[in-house]
Amino acid sequence: MRYSFLLSICILALSAVSCSNQKESSIFPDGTEIPAWFSDVIKINPNELGTFYDITEYGAVNDSNKLQTEVIQNTIDIAANKGGGVIVIPKGVFLSGALFFKPNTHLHVSEGAVLKGSDNIENYPFIPSRMEGQTLNYFAALVNAYGVDGFTITGKGTINGNGLKYWEAFWQRRKENPKCTNLEVSRPRLVFIRNSDNVQVQDVSLVNSGFWSSHYYQCNKVKILDLRITSPHEPVKAPSTDAIDLDVCSNVLIKGCYMAVNDDAIALKGGKGPWADQDTTNGENTNIIIEDCEFGFCHSALTCGSESIHNKNILMRNCHVSEAKRLLWLKMRPDTPQKYEYITVEDITGQAHSMIYVKPWTQFFDLKGREDVPLSYSDHITMRNISLTCDIFFDVKITEHDRLSNFTFEDLSIQAKNATFNHEFVDHFTIKDVVVNGEKLAESEN
Repeated sequence: MRYSFLLSICILALSAVSCSNQKESSIFPDGTEIPAWFSDVIKINPNELGTFYDITEYGAVNDSNKLQTEVIQNTIDIAANKGGGVIVIPKGVFLSGALFFKPNTHLHVSEGAVLKGSDNIENYPFIPSRMEGQTLNYFAALVNAYGVDGFTITGKGTINGNGLKYWEAFWQRRKENPKCTNLEVSRPRLVFIRNSDNVQVQDVSLVNSGFWSSHYYQCNKVKILDLRITSPHEPVKAPSTDAIDLDVCSNVLIKGCYMAVNDDAIALKGGKGPWADQDTTNGENTNIIIEDCEFGFCHSALTCGSESIHNKNILMRNCHVSEAKRLLWLKMRPDTPQKYEYITVEDITGQAHSMIYVKPWTQFFDLKGREDVPLSYSDHITMRNISLTCDIFFDVKITEHDRLSNFTFEDLSIQAKNATFNHEFVDHFTIKDVVVNGEKLAESEN
């Protein structure tokens, strides 16, 4: 009888823990419920998207040296004029400049297929665009979708930016002028999706981009599933090849992706400058979930900034990092009003140079005549259930223009060469079950 009673108590306790975990996993960091939309990770079947338009049936040939922009664009236009369909890149290598997808058209890159970007910038028109937190004219990407709701990219093929000549040009310019900006060297992105809702990109490989690998601007409900996004950091570094840039986006799921690039893996952007929060082309990123991903070499697995004014409800979980310079990077830009809030990084394993990195980002500081310096806030930042080997545990240094508050470190197991943990400048810091180099830190509840 006593055994049965104890067993019942154990079962009830386990049930309570299970319910608690289930509850935690179903809410955003601010406590609001995560919509069921985020749990639906069914892959899109391109066969259900309409008629297939194989580019070789419209004049394209398997030739990696023959520029075929016009033929492929003509295929897209024919599909759009007939009500839409799926543009198919078949097995082979097809060289192209900028392509523009129309409403009700989609891209399918077949297994064994390569859509290869031209390394001549003249094949990317200079058009209204968005770059580095600014609405401006810039070079089109290889794959462009402006206002294409329901746009999809499917298939297990490769979109290759062919970026070597762009990288070499950038480093040559940087040698001539160490203070040159990214926009001084003309380089195309690989994928740019703008003002488009209900987007899904799945299974493809994005490699060797000339600039950012994929950029989403003013999009709502985006699913990025099982992508492989890579660019080299040696022998020639591929500069500014961020894997995924989210720019004024809401409701985004990034799941099952592998990212290894010579810049930030996932960067949250949205505007820059002393009056960036008053510019209607700028805005916030909200309700972002990053899960079940793996990160190779990158400057940071998750970055807020450097062009960012408001990020809220960011949840990164169940990921593995290796060779990352930082796990979480909060760029505090002193010429831009910023608020990073309700950001949770949990259930992480691996290795990074710094676990968390929070410092002023002043590379292109410009107050543009504003007399006061706008403040930057990081609030409700949580890191928990993390097992990490790193060089620096708490890589944080702020100025009088930065405000850090409501940080939580919980269930951390850290091996660090530098275990210094000076957090006096954080207003309210909760520490629970944090072990660094085998020593448990003093707990605090605020």
